Amino acid sequence: MIDLHMHTIFSDGELIPFELIRRAEAMGYTAMAITDHMDASNIDLIIPRIVKALEKIKPHTPIEVLPGAEITHAPPALIPDLVKEARSLGAKVVVVHGETIAEPVAPGTNKAAIKAGADILSHPGLISEEDLLFAKEKNVVLEITARKGHSLSNGYVAKEALRFGVRLCINTDSHSPSDLITAERAKQILLAAGIDENRIAAVFENSRQIIEKALRRA
Repeated sequence: MIDLHMHTIFSDGELIPFELIRRAEAMGYTAMAITDHMDASNIDLIIPRIVKALEKIKPHTPIEVLPGAEITHAPPALIPDLVKEARSLGAKVVVVHGETIAEPVAPGTNKAAIKAGADILSHPGLISEEDLLFAKEKNVVLEITARKGHSLSNGYVAKEALRFGVRLCINTDSHSPSDLITAERAKQILLAAGIDENRIAAVFENSRQIIEKALRRA
């Protein structure tokens, strides 16, 4: 399992980074990114601490763990600068909290995230055709999520992404130990979203490609 959207106590998760990593290792994870919720108030506090923790644990875990960020509920006009700042502080995977049917995210967030070059647009809900085509053009990956509430629109996101040839990945948006899933469970979620079995390997491959791209970032 590769999971590129996970939270710790640095935002609203339950676990410190080391415990989250250990639990993920026990679940059979091979790679993950810690992407706590951030805005202008905390971005410079969280990312350096995650980077420091991961430098310490790297020799002691078989999992490839990357520092990341989830830009959350930021006004769309501020998203480009926050994405840039996150990368400058050491975030290797930048997620933007998409327009979900479960929360009142500001209209225009999906488009701003894509324009800013985020790696992943998380749980983008009822994303428009225009933004789907923009995501394809900018090579931004859309998320199929295991997270309750946000997952209600998985079927729509999967159907439209496949229709327009937009890349997909699957993440848990984990906030607690019970949110972690196995690769087999991820496959079930993708099937339930309407993704044919012969396309599932490509979804997993998209996550691996995000990791490879992230590791190339100096």
